Amino acid sequence: MAEASKVYLAVDLGASSGRVVAGLFNGGQLTLEEGYRFENGPVRAAGRLHWDLLNQWSHVQTGLRDAAHRYGKRVASVGVDTWGVDFGLLGRNDELLGNPYHYRDQRTAGLLPIAFETVPREEIFEETGVQFMEINTLYQLIAMRRQNSPLLDSAQTLLMIPDLFHWLLTGEKANEYTDVSTSQCYNPRTRDWSRSMLEEFGIPTGMLGNIVQPGARLGRLLPAVADETGLGGVEVVLPGTHDTASAVMAVPAASQPGAKPNWCYISSGTWSLMGVETPEPVINQRVYELNFTNEGGVGGTTRLLKNIAGLWLVQECRRIWKQEGHEYGWEELTRRAGEQPPLISLINPDDPCFTAPKDMPAAIREYCQRTGQVPPTSEGAVIRCALESLALRYRMVLGYLEELIDGRLDTIHIVGGGTQNRLLCQMAADACNRRVVAGPVEATAIGNVMMQVVSDGGVSSIAEAREIVRSSFKVEEYHPKMPWPWNDAYERFKRLLGSN
Repeated sequence: MAEASKVYLAVDLGASSGRVVAGLFNGGQLTLEEGYRFENGPVRAAGRLHWDLLNQWSHVQTGLRDAAHRYGKRVASVGVDTWGVDFGLLGRNDELLGNPYHYRDQRTAGLLPIAFETVPREEIFEETGVQFMEINTLYQLIAMRRQNSPLLDSAQTLLMIPDLFHWLLTGEKANEYTDVSTSQCYNPRTRDWSRSMLEEFGIPTGMLGNIVQPGARLGRLLPAVADETGLGGVEVVLPGTHDTASAVMAVPAASQPGAKPNWCYISSGTWSLMGVETPEPVINQRVYELNFTNEGGVGGTTRLLKNIAGLWLVQECRRIWKQEGHEYGWEELTRRAGEQPPLISLINPDDPCFTAPKDMPAAIREYCQRTGQVPPTSEGAVIRCALESLALRYRMVLGYLEELIDGRLDTIHIVGGGTQNRLLCQMAADACNRRVVAGPVEATAIGNVMMQVVSDGGVSSIAEAREIVRSSFKVEEYHPKMPWPWNDAYERFKRLLGSN
């Protein structure tokens, strides 16, 4: 990469780790260089589960300082992406009111039916278009109100987690669209907070700020932050701050603005998020029945998607076998799965029994036995069962997406870590009888960086940014090889899900 390349820094925070990634862009090609990485995770204190925000902030500054040492004045801007739904509160004089709660804190357990007594489930969906999960911001706020939280009474500003980091960087308070859209406190039709609904729950709305689109330039680093990191007066630019929004930004798809999508995406990792980009939210009875969600995308788009259990199934199997003294690498497990006979036993990947079992291989075997199938015995057979079931779930969700947009989707783009599982990618192509394009692996960081490049004028549009992604990063195509055996398997799979 030429020395003249500009450098854009992506602070990419996940639920288990964080990192600072540099994107080097020379006007035609983008390369990534990972710098500082650190562990992240919840902290239990006084019976509650929190994020350690100040420790995270310390690590972010260390990563930025490392980037300043490496790239100096070539750094053009920085932006932060994180997970969704969680938030922090500021009081008078912008005083931080405690450490933010972690979405797995038990204060929201069992809260959905209680919430529906105040505002019916159907009305909440009609207002927000978002799927129902106890972890959503809405139910966290309801829990605070029910507990008479003094933090809620004192709050003057609500900032989602990436908004908090952008405030720490610049002193500017803004609520970025893509992350706000995960909260179930936002109306995608009016493109504003669902203030009247929140007031019905007794939640104060004066703390809700302006909603800002990806690409907005918040300003330069605060002087103290500039001194601490050595980055000087670097600009802070909002990417799609929800990590899935940034990942979809990096989908190397070619499409015309405003045209009906002919491709869908799977952001593949621990979870599989499968959906389409639409110009407007899709909120109707069928979306409600299927429990799809409308989340914000870059360029003012909507991500109509469904959450699917992903490689969590394989990760947990691998963890259990390691505890038993058998440490298998990912490639070894995939090889063993490929050697097994196909389509013997199937599971519903989204069955609650797979959410957090103590022993995932045992849970898979028990499910197969309970549903009258041959339980997989070997490690390879267990993994094959899991991967084939994921591929069939992709086929089912693909059909739902085509129904919801009333059109055929010719290509499935898979991005993220799951693209490295070549067996699953081929299974997806065969099960769905569609072309699959896999890559890039580092989609979230790439999408974060490219939104900054768009904002900086380095490319003229999101479509052009995707062209840069296509030319800069390796992708692999998979075409259906043996789709016909999957037709009978799909009928079995549908009956299986209908029986649960």
